[in-house]
Parts: sequence; C-alpha cells; structure tokens
Amino acid sequence: MSQTARNILILMSDEHNPKVAGHAGHPVVQTPNLDRLAALGTRFSAAYTAGPICVPARAAFATGKPVHELGCWDNVIAWDGRPRGWHHALRDRGHRVSSIGKLHFRGHEGDDFGFTESILPMHINGGIGDPQMLFREADIIRPAGAKLAAGAKPGESPYTLYDRRITSESLIWLHRAAQERSDKPWVLFVSLVAPHFPLTAPPEHFYRYAGLDLPLPKMYAEHERPSHPYVVHHARRSCYNLGFKSKQDVDRALAGYYGLTSYMDENVGKILATLDQTGLWDSTDVLYTSDHGDNLGTRGLWGKNTMYEESAGVPLIVVGEGFEKGQVVSTPVSHVDVAPWILGAAGASDAITELGLKGRSLRDIAAGADRDRAILSEFHVGSPHAFYMVRDPRYKYIHYLDYPAELFDLQDDPEETRNLAESPGHASIRQALHAQLLRWLDPVAVDARALADQAAMIEKLGGREAIFDKEPMPFTPAPF
Repeated sequence: MSQTARNILILMSDEHNPKVAGHAGHPVVQTPNLDRLAALGTRFSAAYTAGPICVPARAAFATGKPVHELGCWDNVIAWDGRPRGWHHALRDRGHRVSSIGKLHFRGHEGDDFGFTESILPMHINGGIGDPQMLFREADIIRPAGAKLAAGAKPGESPYTLYDRRITSESLIWLHRAAQERSDKPWVLFVSLVAPHFPLTAPPEHFYRYAGLDLPLPKMYAEHERPSHPYVVHHARRSCYNLGFKSKQDVDRALAGYYGLTSYMDENVGKILATLDQTGLWDSTDVLYTSDHGDNLGTRGLWGKNTMYEESAGVPLIVVGEGFEKGQVVSTPVSHVDVAPWILGAAGASDAITELGLKGRSLRDIAAGADRDRAILSEFHVGSPHAFYMVRDPRYKYIHYLDYPAELFDLQDDPEETRNLAESPGHASIRQALHAQLLRWLDPVAVDARALADQAAMIEKLGGREAIFDKEPMPFTPAPF
C-alpha cells in the first residue's frame, strides 16, 4: 500500500512506566490526553526500550540501531552524531527536522545530530555525564539515590520548570509551522522530562494523589521481594530504599510520580490542542513514547536498570495513516522499529537501506507483519557484567553473564512472579530464546567491548581517584 508523506510529531517523556496510564488500565492515574491518543490510534502493548537507561535508549531511538552496534553503553559514553541517524537522513533530503527539549547526547561543540534546529537541548552534563557510572564493581554504591524519598513533595523542580518551557516553545513552533509552506513534510521531536525524578510534582497534580491510601507496589514488602541476586544487587547499589521509612513515604513517592505523569499528560494535551487549533492534525502523524520505564517500587526497586516490564517496557502509541483507531497490537516492538516508520511516513523510505536499519516499520507491524518476531534489549551499567533480554510474543528471557537466567511466561504470568528458567518443562523454550540472542550478538564479546570502552573512558577522565573526588550527580541539571 502506498503511503502519503506526512508531517510527524514525536512526543517523548522520560521514565514513564507503561502501566501508569488510564488507557493501560491503571486504577488511579489520570492521563486523559494520552488516553485520547490511544483511542485515536494504535497502542503497542509489548513495546520496549533498546536499553533501560537514558543515554543508550536515546541513542538507539535516534539511529534505529541497537546499543551494541552503537557502543553508547552508559550515561557517559554518549552518541556524538555518529553513526548517522534518521535526523541526518531527513535533513539531507530537505526536511525540517527540529528538536525541543531533552536529548541526552554528548553535546560537544561541533557534534552534528542531524537537526535543522535544536531548541532548549539538554545533553549529558558537561559533555561527560555521570563518570561514576563507568565503575561496575559489585561493591560500588550510589548514595545519592537515598534522596529519592525526600524529593517526593508538591512544588516545582528545575525539571518541571524545564517542561513548561519545552511545552511553550512547542506551541510557538507549531503555530509558526502552520503559517509556513514547504514541499517537504517536517518532523518535530518534543522531549519532555516528566515523570523522571526528582518526584516533586506541581501541587495541583501532587494533591490529586496525596492523602490517598495507595496500594503498595507489587512485591514491595520485604518478604515478597524476589531473591534473584541482581534484584538484591541493584537495590543495594542504588540506595533508593534507604530513604523510605514508612508506608507514608511510599505513598508520597507514588503521589509524586503519579502527579508528574498527570503533569506530563497536561503538557501533551496542550501540544495536541495546538495541532487542533492550527489545522495541522489532518497532515500530521503523532507518536508518543518514553525512553524507558521506572520500577516504581516493584520488587523493592525504584528507577530503571532492570529488564522487568515496569523498567524495560515503554508506552508506544501512534496516530496516523495506517494505524487503526483503538487498535492494540501485542506483537513485540522496540525503539529500533521507530526509525523505519519515521522515514517511511516522511516519504524517505530509501534512507532505511542507506542507514542499514534492521528494524521493522511500526506501520507494517500494526498491519500484521512479523507476529512471531522477537526483540532485544541490553544493559551495560551498574553490574559487573552485561545482561540481555529477548522478548518473543509469549516469553521473556533475561540472560545475565554473572547471575542466573530468568524466564517468564507473560501470557500466564504477566506480572513476572514465577521464574521458569530452571523449569525442565521450559528448557527448550529457554534454549530457543538463547539461540536467538546468539544470532544477534556474542554476549561475552559485546560485554568485553563495553568494559574496555568504559576502562578507556575512566583513564581519559583522569582515573578512579579523580572521578570519585567529585560529588555524585543525582540527575542531569536542566539547561538553564
């Protein structure tokens, strides 16, 4: 089927757990604007990040390539504009390709990320990010995480103020675009920060949820938490739980996150309303996603950095040509499948081959292609060795190089409560998924390459003593 070239509006949030939305069935959180998008278009219910941490995830989204091909392993070794991504390909073909908001690329002078313009960009801090993340020994801890609970409160943070500015600039950009004429469709990438911590939410949103007797997160109680060694390791290393002393602390954190989610939804609504007001809806496709999710207390974990659904899963909704209204697609997809769709929707399908993209267009998948496919996510931070996720239509396999494997049947156990990796009845399934992983990459060789790159960066930055001489960074400062 032929495809008419369309304008594309990409809306990305940061750290949005895909379960925390009205259209996903959440019993408390109010997201009317995202719900409207889901009703108008297609929701991918098995969508995943290429890697559950900001910099690798965003580099993969920008290039349509998996993390191991990029070598953007962590929040220090960031994308410098090479290899070229879909931004470059569209700009080279005469399209206006604009970004507003968070990018989290390297950001050195002279780096070319392929945009016609970047408004209010936020890159990794100082062009070097968070160097302490380069150290992956088991005994390294991140004490700044203990501040998470204290930040859960009503008010404004630099990030909520940043999102207000991003939204304002987006409205201005759309109004101006509606007055301009071009023979090429444009692409606008709007990247908001909420609901990323600090969990300080504007009061009108925080108090929607504060004071409610919110259900405890799944497997939050000490006796319910899995004993898998990575869960134990990540909880100890991240230090997030050190700030939680009571159920009231957990409720405040949830109210902060839920409030930030509703705040993000409000900003999305303002942008969508501007599409209505300017008459751009009819010529514009809209995609909403997040770079990764947030564990949000499940299994006693907060933040990202796991392959569980709350962290590695992402919301993904597309409204536009080729996407049925109210459709829910359960075929697994990842962020590397977004670039082929963008290029096709903008009328630049030839760039898919030019860039060597291996993902499948979301439009094709929505139409029923590759229903039996599997997708990959990978992680090279915070653990002595890498781990990888293979997700097919029914099962999720997590291969750790230094911990026992995990296998979940997401059809019978969508909450991932029963690890089947050692089940004799599932041995053939584990073997098949492991074989799929090996067709994509050599997990040991990729891990060795990541560790070597990180060791080289440590040396470049002056070594262990110089890096740990500085205060750890809890989150990237807003660019103002």
